[in-house]
Amino acid sequence: MSSFEVIVYISSGCPYCEKVKTQLNDWGIEHELRNVSLHKEYFDELRAKKLSGTPATYVNGKLILGFQEKKFKKAFGIEEKDESTPEVSK
Repeated sequence: MSSFEVIVYISSGCPYCEKVKTQLNDWGIEHELRNVSLHKEYFDELRAKKLSGTPATYVNGKLILGFQEKKFKKAFGIEEKDESTPEVSK
C-alpha cells in the first residue's frame, strides 16, 4: 500500500473518533493522533482551519470530517466490496 500522511484530530470521549482510530488500525494505516481536549495547540490548529468538530482526518492534506468509511476507503485505495452481487457457488 502507498505511503499516506494521516493526521486525525480527536477529542476525549468521542465515539466517532474511536471508530476512526479503530478502522485505521484495522487497515494498518499509520496515523498521528492530535487530541484537542488534551492539547490546546491542537485545538487552536483545528480552529485556525475553521473547524470545531471531531474527528477531523487529513489524508495527504485532504479533509474527511467525521467517520465516513466509504471516503476513507477511497482515500486509501481500498476496494469497496459489492454486497449487492450475490456470491455464486459451484
